[in-house]
Amino acid sequence: MDTFQAFRLTERDGAVAGRVERLAPDRLGPGEVTVRIAYAGVNYKDALAIEGRNRIVREYPRVPGIDFSGRVVESADPRYTPGDPVVGHGYGIGTTQDGGYAQLGRFPADWLHKLPSGITLREAATLGAAGYTAAYAIDQMELNGLAPSAGAVAITGATGGVAGVAIELLAQAGYRVVAITGKAQARDYLRELGAAEVLLRGDIDRGERPLEKGQWAGAVDSVGGAELAWLTRTMQPGGVIGAFGNAGGAELHTTVLPFILRGVRLLGININTPAPVRERIWRERLAGGNRPRHLMRMGRLIGLSDLPEAARSLLEGRNVGRLVVELDA
Repeated sequence: MDTFQAFRLTERDGAVAGRVERLAPDRLGPGEVTVRIAYAGVNYKDALAIEGRNRIVREYPRVPGIDFSGRVVESADPRYTPGDPVVGHGYGIGTTQDGGYAQLGRFPADWLHKLPSGITLREAATLGAAGYTAAYAIDQMELNGLAPSAGAVAITGATGGVAGVAIELLAQAGYRVVAITGKAQARDYLRELGAAEVLLRGDIDRGERPLEKGQWAGAVDSVGGAELAWLTRTMQPGGVIGAFGNAGGAELHTTVLPFILRGVRLLGININTPAPVRERIWRERLAGGNRPRHLMRMGRLIGLSDLPEAARSLLEGRNVGRLVVELDA
């Protein structure tokens, strides 16, 4: 294509602004693989970048979008051939290098991998970094002893993209999932995904003791802050927490008692994993027999021009599920 559409951020006098522009292919970033992008997810990190917060992007202009799916146009790497369906997420995509909010992108080959069979490009983008985070967190938690027979698993920030995928994956694997949310209107949606119980955040008596009654065999936490501290105090002996978010704050105020008296394990989840791990997680957990079944219900399609409002919706906590930018319409 002679030109392509992209949502690009610019910075002037400390103020960040984004708009849809038409760019030439000679503006593509470095890398061995050129991809015609079909879909890209909208993540909390993307919303921060679009709003110019937290120095997610440090050099401008920049095309944000930390995950995407599409098909290879050309490749200097023998692992990829034109037409291959690929997905990319993490690393410097959308932060140090132009990302997924464009109809065309060029990326280092090691930042991509081929999609396993049985999953569409739209499904892959609906999963995206959020779905991979959920699947990888569950994978690591099970490696640390979590099993359906151990007891209930709490999911915080339950209406978010990561949480929705986690609910589905866990429920289909036989876990009793308890979704924790501040949105009473989302009860039916969360039960549809597989939550056995929905707790409203404001109705929970959190207590103040260093150790409260043990309720959870596992927890998937996208909130951080006080929410994560409460989880550490209410885990069962041997409980496992997968933590990856800080929407509720980056500081963690707790004690060592849950860890030394109950053997609670707190796992930090970082999705910049080696290629063999990424391929296994996508093949076995995201495209396998227990793959999420409600992705079309979970993901809502938007256009490039909708990104500023989408970012505000995410940061203000108004969104439910996943927002997916359709680029190959």
